[in-house]
Amino acid sequence: MNAHRADVIIVGGGIMGAASAFFLRKRGMSVILLERGLIGQQASGVNFGNTRRMGRPVEQLPLSNRSREIWLKFRELFGADVELLLNGQLRVGFTPAHEERMAQYAQEAKDFGLGMQMMSGKALRERFPYLGPDITSGCYAPDEGHANPRLAAPAIGRAAVREGAQVFENTEIVSVEKEGEDFRVTAADGRIFRAPVALITAGAWGNRISTSFGEPVPMIARAPQMCVTEPVPYAIGPTTGALSDDPEQGAYFRQVARGNIIIGGGGRELADIETRRAYVNPRRTLLTLKNAPRVMPAFKHLSIIRVWSGIEGYMEDSRPVMGPSARVPGLYYAFGFSGEGFQLGPGVGDVMAELIHTGATTTPIEQYHIGRFAKLARQTA
Repeated sequence: MNAHRADVIIVGGGIMGAASAFFLRKRGMSVILLERGLIGQQASGVNFGNTRRMGRPVEQLPLSNRSREIWLKFRELFGADVELLLNGQLRVGFTPAHEERMAQYAQEAKDFGLGMQMMSGKALRERFPYLGPDITSGCYAPDEGHANPRLAAPAIGRAAVREGAQVFENTEIVSVEKEGEDFRVTAADGRIFRAPVALITAGAWGNRISTSFGEPVPMIARAPQMCVTEPVPYAIGPTTGALSDDPEQGAYFRQVARGNIIIGGGGRELADIETRRAYVNPRRTLLTLKNAPRVMPAFKHLSIIRVWSGIEGYMEDSRPVMGPSARVPGLYYAFGFSGEGFQLGPGVGDVMAELIHTGATTTPIEQYHIGRFAKLARQTA
């Protein structure tokens, strides 16, 4: 059987794989993108949909800002409307310690253009009257936003195809191997794909491939717990999240233009990457519905019409694996974004395309190199 060839093979068709394919084609490199299911079907399509920078580790803000510039040009670049609303991000707290945490972050991140504003509980309720009386302080970033994750990755994938990328959906991969100067990627149906460069953007399954190259990472698959209300008149501006000393007690929500309110929180369940299934735990949903009215009392009167989950890869140190392999020339990784990859996705694709094409990147990503787990690799060798 003749092999399909390209300059770069990308394994994993989420938002990062699709964006990498698009930007590699923009740089003139031929690309094969392989996806076991459909583009954006896994974590990229089932997450909360935040396009926030606020709250990220300060070290990640240069990458997040690079991605923001792409989100702002999404329709121009990718030819699609993904329901991007730039209506702000609001963090609220209930204790002096929460206020201190928010103020410290605002100070640490002040040079990255987020425009964060600390606000008292009284000022918050005057501006956002739907907030509850227990809130004592908040931090508001007016330029943040959210988008529809079910639309974003497929739109980027279609744009990559228009640019000339070869995209193979419903393609189960059974092996990724280095064979001479090439990578040989074999599909379950016997098709073979070859390229001198391989980029692994396989999300929660990325560790399987990196381990096969002697680079295991400490990652676990988890399932976020999401739900959405009936549509109600549009009244909530910013995406809102409450600080909590207990991750089980958190709640965050956003309202889409048609009126539905998407709610997350209440922790994350373990997910099974063998069966590729993620389940909603009803207890988690009930816990979220118990916590949410403290932030917005009107939640007591709303009905939930749908719940869902997905499979995300969480790193032990909450930092992704991104950059070249420490062992294999021509091999690159971008996975393990620990539930925070949606906003970063377009920027990650742009950075990885730059890195593969030029050998360097103008955005610092050294802290995400897989070499930080070299000790683990030696222990499991």
